[in-house]
Amino acid sequence: MEWFSAPEYWLARQVVTRGVAFVYVIAFVSAARQFRALLGEHGMLPIPRWVARRSFRATPSIFHLYYSDRFFAAVAWGGAAVAAALVCGAADLLPLWAAMLVWLLLWVLYLSIVNVGQVWYSFGWESLLLEAGFLAVFLGNDRVAPPVLVLWLARWLVFRVEFGAGLIKMRGDRCWRDLTCLYYHHETQPMPGPLSWFFHNLPRPLHRVEVAANHVAQLVVPFGLFAPQPVASIAATIIIVTQTWLVLSGNFAWLNWLTIILAWAAISNSAAARVFPVSTPSNLPESPLWFTVLVFAFTGVTLTLSYLPVRNMLSHRQRMNESYNPFHLINTFGAFGVIDRIRYEVVIEGTDEAVLTRHTRWREYEFKGQPGDPRRMPRQFAPYHLRLDWLLWFAAHSSAYARPWFEGFLRRLLRNDRDTLRLVRRNPFPDDPPRHVRALLYEYRFTGPRELLETRAWWVRDVVGSYVPPL
Repeated sequence: MEWFSAPEYWLARQVVTRGVAFVYVIAFVSAARQFRALLGEHGMLPIPRWVARRSFRATPSIFHLYYSDRFFAAVAWGGAAVAAALVCGAADLLPLWAAMLVWLLLWVLYLSIVNVGQVWYSFGWESLLLEAGFLAVFLGNDRVAPPVLVLWLARWLVFRVEFGAGLIKMRGDRCWRDLTCLYYHHETQPMPGPLSWFFHNLPRPLHRVEVAANHVAQLVVPFGLFAPQPVASIAATIIIVTQTWLVLSGNFAWLNWLTIILAWAAISNSAAARVFPVSTPSNLPESPLWFTVLVFAFTGVTLTLSYLPVRNMLSHRQRMNESYNPFHLINTFGAFGVIDRIRYEVVIEGTDEAVLTRHTRWREYEFKGQPGDPRRMPRQFAPYHLRLDWLLWFAAHSSAYARPWFEGFLRRLLRNDRDTLRLVRRNPFPDDPPRHVRALLYEYRFTGPRELLETRAWWVRDVVGSYVPPL
């Protein structure tokens, strides 16, 4: 079946598979470096306690079979090592069946982490990585030509990411419809980046142009992914450009990076050759029958499971991010249906004084991704994911987000827990732990250009009130 193979998309497969493997590396390293304080045996939300209350069927994970912090670390670092080998092209050195098993192993390992990750792993990009990682199982390696059906399924995944996000905006906050959401978004987004201040201070007419262009990129352009060439390549290029704009404007873990990688599934070798030299290998063999059968089966399952995401996109009660099965396959996506007008931040302070008075000197903890010191320029962390910092942003909006873990976090600070302190940028009590800690709620806003020149501060902040009284 000549139509089944698409050698013209050899470069697209290379970009997608190695790109997904790269994101796996980031995800596994992020898990390995942060899990002990968040999910470990003595963490804020311990995995052993979680799996004791959940069935394997509801949350399939190898950690139902056995858990220890050492085993989790081995899974995370082992997953990162295997993914790094795939980035370097190891899959092309293996027989086709072996390469598929390696990709499947990565998916099983990361699914095992996500399904016990609780609130720390409750973001849409976790499901996006798992769906992309499972799709990579069926893209094959250099032992076969790229299967055209799987390339179309990759485009279908990008379509759901983009079109779902566009619909949730049009159905959500009114500011998306009157083109004013970017008056606020760059300032109030969860984790601003080093260029977010500059984006925020662009003239307001440009903000309106940004929003209008976003609507076109998410509601019109994705249909071009299914058009003949060169239209599909042009549509993919537009998506890549707009997603790169989002990468520059903030920190959204690997959401934008993975969307960029997947969009390459629509770019043909001939289209890419217009920009840089690329040639189509002439000796890619035909797919074996067993591989063809598996690809057809995967395509059939994907189309069947797509019913619920399509129904969600057509619904007036559209949900932003939803997984319809415990394997996180064929999901619903969307982001920022509602935009905050004011930025609130939880600021945590401690003191080494045993008796509290109105003259007590409080010293502030600084976090890696949250604003903190108004004079500190926001940093770029994405595609790396700072899970505690993201949850702190949610906690500032509602204490319900923080209820399961926040007090435990404060008590870990009271004993200078080593694993917890690795998650913060600066500990004001490096020698002895504080005697008391508290949390205050602040309102933050970006300075204007004149304020920045005069004060050297990127932010202005004012105390709103107490968030948690002294412990």
